[in-house]
Amino acid sequence: MDLPTTPCPTAAPVGAPAPPPWAGARPAGGPPVLLMAVAGAVTVANLYFPQPLLAAVARGLRVSEQTAGLVASAAQVGYALGILLIVPLADTARLRLLTTTLLALTSCGLVVAAAAPNLLTLTLATLALSTTTVLPQVLTPVAAALAGPGRRGRAVGTLGLGLTLGSTVSRTVSGAASDAGGTWRAAYVVAAVATAALLFLLPRALPDRAGTAGHRLPYRRLLASLPQLLVDHREVRVSAAIGASVFAAYSVFWATLAFHLATPPLGFGAGVAGLFGLLSVPGALLSAYAGPLADRFGAQAVNAWSLLCLAVSLALVGFGAHSPVALVAGANLLVLGTSASQVANQARIFALSPSVAARVNTVFMLSSFGGGALGSFTAARLYGSYGWTAAVLAAAGFSVAAALVVARARRGGPELRPA
Repeated sequence: MDLPTTPCPTAAPVGAPAPPPWAGARPAGGPPVLLMAVAGAVTVANLYFPQPLLAAVARGLRVSEQTAGLVASAAQVGYALGILLIVPLADTARLRLLTTTLLALTSCGLVVAAAAPNLLTLTLATLALSTTTVLPQVLTPVAAALAGPGRRGRAVGTLGLGLTLGSTVSRTVSGAASDAGGTWRAAYVVAAVATAALLFLLPRALPDRAGTAGHRLPYRRLLASLPQLLVDHREVRVSAAIGASVFAAYSVFWATLAFHLATPPLGFGAGVAGLFGLLSVPGALLSAYAGPLADRFGAQAVNAWSLLCLAVSLALVGFGAHSPVALVAGANLLVLGTSASQVANQARIFALSPSVAARVNTVFMLSSFGGGALGSFTAARLYGSYGWTAAVLAAAGFSVAAALVVARARRGGPELRPA
């Protein structure tokens, strides 16, 4: 995928606006964007690859499986902290230095986790490395800015595809590494090597800065400015609301799927539930087309199309609750719709000033993360009391909420479109 190259700088006329901070940086052609997508896949995998290892961790460290689950919780808490505390820095920090620091700290955290003598050390290491593995959320606005108007959605879609594949395939890779090495620690070693390898490739492919070259906000003011972005920009409010609602519906499905598959008449084990991640890869691959569609037709159109995918998905898994084929088809449509919606929402907010790109992404991702947590909480309560049908109806309710936001945004006037 070729993106516009940056011409050689020439003397600007007096009074002309200053060039963006990435002017004169390495051209943003296909290889750098693809490298960013690979880096996003490798780093986001650090959040998900421990999940299939929890039973082995429990045996190896001689704790209960419920106690070992603290590792997965620490990963989610750490990632949320990283989005809030680190991602806004990309608007003002030196990007190459920030990237190098994050990769180095994540690699060290993985090494400590691999050698952890007890669960407390492993949990604290997971919390730390998950906080610094937010590199994908730093890179996505950078890729959008490098791509420029008219190709922003394509760049966001490419990185989104990397994130989806990284989170999906990582579970399979970690299981294979653990089996090959004879211990769960082997998966952490593989992750540490893969993350450290990016230190030699990624920083040199990036511009020195991702934010404005002018005024630098102190760190405290960077964080304090986040709520004001919601007040000032309708695009941020719309994307945040849609992202939260769609990810809530997505989380309802995946939080209850394993329990549903285990109940009669299906009666499948945990292995089949894990296989659904790989079986939904086609939906993830198709979501790559959401970026070009957002560039051509706008984020609102892609949001509407993604909600149609969610509606068909929930109809399939609701009416075909005991059909493996219907469940697989529904899972693919759910992944497709959710991923396409995220690409559209990020393309919308990145059309705002590049000087706030990292911060608006922080607001959007925190909103989506909160929606996902609400969806998981709702699913646990409803499924335990009322079963699969109630969970599907809850997911449908969140989808309807997203549809209402899309409809209201359409009535509120034209969205911000690239020049």
